[in-house]
Amino acid sequence: MEIIKATINNLPEVAHLFDLYRQFYECPADATLASQFIRARMDNHESDIFLAVDIATTCGFVQLYPSFCSVQASKIYILYDLYVLESHRKSGVGENLMHKAAQWATENNAARVDLLTAHSNAAGQRLYEKLGYKRALDDFYAYSLDLM
Repeated sequence: MEIIKATINNLPEVAHLFDLYRQFYECPADATLASQFIRARMDNHESDIFLAVDIATTCGFVQLYPSFCSVQASKIYILYDLYVLESHRKSGVGENLMHKAAQWATENNAARVDLLTAHSNAAGQRLYEKLGYKRALDDFYAYSLDLM
């Protein structure tokens, strides 16, 4: 297996995996939306995407968004998307993608990588904790304002 940085040439594979990722979180399948969204991220250099390639199969991806932490006065990355094809789960793909994400953040002088996951994503939680991610137990609450 090889982990590569996605380019516009990988748009079809990334968009397909992104569409499956959204379906995992109970969004309707929408290949056009997935392709448009990923293309915009790539065209505008708004995220860093890595692909896991096993022989001729693109079997997973991770997407990171650069951000900042004002309190620490440092650069951080938000690991927003991680998805592995069902046929390749429990084979180290997710772990390898997570290691690449951390390596990328380190190489780009980030202080940390943050992520959120669904309460029901027990497999993801086990992986994150295995890799040293700590569940935030602090004085902050997460809020969101829907604008659409």
